[in-house]
Amino acid sequence: MAEIKLGLGNPPQPIYLYVKKLEVDGRIYAWYNCEIEQDKKIPVSQRALTGYVLELRLTDKDFKGKDNLKLDIVVQADEIYIVRSGIETNFAKSFLLAASVIQHFTQPLIIVATPGDENSVFCNLYDALTKTKIRREWNPNADWATIIRDVQSKLAPTSESVDYAQSGQTQSNPKQTPVTSVIHPQDLRVKQIRKLLNYPLDLIKEWLHLQDVSSPSELHHSKVDELVKTMCIAWASDKFDHPNHAANSYHKYVVNAVADGVDELQAIKTWMQQVQQQNVAQMV
Repeated sequence: MAEIKLGLGNPPQPIYLYVKKLEVDGRIYAWYNCEIEQDKKIPVSQRALTGYVLELRLTDKDFKGKDNLKLDIVVQADEIYIVRSGIETNFAKSFLLAASVIQHFTQPLIIVATPGDENSVFCNLYDALTKTKIRREWNPNADWATIIRDVQSKLAPTSESVDYAQSGQTQSNPKQTPVTSVIHPQDLRVKQIRKLLNYPLDLIKEWLHLQDVSSPSELHHSKVDELVKTMCIAWASDKFDHPNHAANSYHKYVVNAVADGVDELQAIKTWMQQVQQQNVAQMV
């Protein structure tokens, strides 16, 4: 559903951020990219990554003949990022402690890599909407395996029916990577538009319940069109004098645009901007 960029570009591969304290030319960095072919570390100056945490994986990497367990945090932002750190590091533990108090991973988070004393790097986690830090008391002796399983269960698509991936089961052994299933296009469509409009999750669950289904993938595409329209009109309802005006505007700037070949998500973004600009002009 995302806009497709034509022409030359990089392969569609995730961007890895490797957590490690580095000092280059007198400057301290907390993570880096890596050019594998040249065995070259490229420090990343930005210490914050904002996006949706999609998945938590545990990956065994061989290092000098020994298993080296890594925590991979999969983040959807402008690209897919994978933040990789050792499972025993302060970064991994501070991330897990903060993530353990989050009930629903439906809003974007800010992951901040913070250099500490000696070679340590810590993770600070923030709510991206409110910019407030997510706190939990430091506990180096926490039950990490249980915390990992709990966070994975919250990230698993079945923990939020509106995310609708037909779930692969999270493995009971924390050393195994959970299976991720492909998200049905109708489920992904609703998820993306819901997040764009900041539409309440509970209202979608209620709407689906009234249709006697648990996810959009079980509906005819015309009913999904109806759900999308319901969300959009709800967003616009307080921006027009009459509900019919909101519906007419939606049909003119979204439905017609999609019929002309415009990506739906882009059409909704453009419509939202047009409506907001119109409201500002009326207030002047």
